[in-house]
Amino acid sequence: MKNINKPELLAPAGNFEKIKWAFLYGADAVYFGGQNYGLRANADNLSITEIKEACIYAHSINKKVYVTVNIVFHNADIVGLEDYIKELYLIGVDALIISDPLVIDIVKRVAPNFEIHLSTQQSTIDYESCKFWSNNGVKRVVLGREVSKKDIKEIIKKSNIEIETFIHGAMCVGYSGRCMLSNYLTNRDSNRGGCSQICRWPFVLYDFNKKKINTKERFSMAVKDLSLAKHINELIELGVKSFKIEGRMKSIYYIATVINTYRNIIDSYFDNKKTYNKRYEYVLQRCSNRENKVQYFKRKPNKNDQYYTLGNEISNQDFLGIVLDYDDINKEIVIEERNYFLVGDTITIFGPNINEFDLVVKYIKNEKNELITSVRHAQEIVRIPCDIRVYKDNLIRVKF
Repeated sequence: MKNINKPELLAPAGNFEKIKWAFLYGADAVYFGGQNYGLRANADNLSITEIKEACIYAHSINKKVYVTVNIVFHNADIVGLEDYIKELYLIGVDALIISDPLVIDIVKRVAPNFEIHLSTQQSTIDYESCKFWSNNGVKRVVLGREVSKKDIKEIIKKSNIEIETFIHGAMCVGYSGRCMLSNYLTNRDSNRGGCSQICRWPFVLYDFNKKKINTKERFSMAVKDLSLAKHINELIELGVKSFKIEGRMKSIYYIATVINTYRNIIDSYFDNKKTYNKRYEYVLQRCSNRENKVQYFKRKPNKNDQYYTLGNEISNQDFLGIVLDYDDINKEIVIEERNYFLVGDTITIFGPNINEFDLVVKYIKNEKNELITSVRHAQEIVRIPCDIRVYKDNLIRVKF
C-alpha cells in the first residue's frame, strides 16, 4: 500500500453526552457550537464550563475538539467575541471553525497560535481560494458540499492546505448553506444559526398566471442526504485530511451507528483493502430515515437527488436499547430499553469492542426478576440471555 495517512473521522456533537458516544464509537475528533456564534442555535450546545470539560476528556483519550464560530456576523454579534475566542483558546479547544474573515483578525490579535479551520459556510470550492485562506492563517478548509472528485483532486494538488470534506448527512438546498428562505418566511436567519428548514416545507404550486396547480401532494425543494460510503477509498487516496459527518442535532443512536460504520469502512481500507461491504450503505440508509445520494461527487445532481414530496420520510423504531451491563454468572445482558421488542424477536447487538451479531430473545426479565413477554415502556430496565460477552454502551437494534 502507498504511504497514505489515515484520515481523521470527525463527528458532530450537540452536547457532552453525544461527545462521549462519538468518541466511544470511533471518532477521532468532534465539533460543536458554544452557546453563541454557531450555526446550530437549536442544538443543545455547550457552555464554557462544558467545553472545558469536553477538552479535558478528549485530550485524556488522545482526541480533539473543534468549536464552531461560523455565523455571518452582524454588528450586534461582535460584542464579546474577542473575549470568547480568547477563553476558548485558554481552555484547550484544538481549533476554531470560522466563516467570517473578521474572526481571523481577532484570533491573530488575541490568540495567534489558535488553529483555524474555514467552515463550509464560506463555500470554498477552488484551489485559488484555498491558497488565499492559507496565506491568511487558515490551516484547514472545509470544502463546500458542491465539489466533485475532480475538484477535490485539483484543490489538493494545487494548494498547500489541509482539506476536510463532508461525507455524510443532510444537504442544503442553498449553496453551502447560503439561504435566505428561513429569514424571509420566519424571520429566523439561517446564516446566524436559526434555519427553520423552509426547503422541507410542503408548498402549493401555482403556474405563471398564478393559477393553482392541482396535485395530490404538495411540492418541496428538499435535497436528499449525502453519503459517500462507497467512495471513501477514493477520498483517502486523494489525500483528504478529515472526513466530516453532519448532524449535531441527531440522536446518540444515529451518531453511534454512522460513526461506527465509517470507522469500519476506513479501518478496512487500511487493513489490506478488504472488499467493500455494501451492507454499510443499507445500515446508513436505515439510520437516517432519508435517502442517501453521492450528490456532487461524481456528477452534478439531478431530479433523482432531490425530494419533491416528503411523504416517504418515516421515522423508524430500529433502536431497541442500550447495554448497561453484562452478568457473567447468569449470562444475561442488562438493557435500558428504547423501543418495543418481545420474546422470539431476533435483535442485533453492535459496538466498538465486539463483532456485530444477531441474537434471538429467548426470555425477558423485568427489574423484579419476573418473566415478561415484551418490553413496552421507554427506558425500562430488563435482562435477556446471551452467551456472548457484551459491554456497557453496546447498542441493540432491530435485525435487518
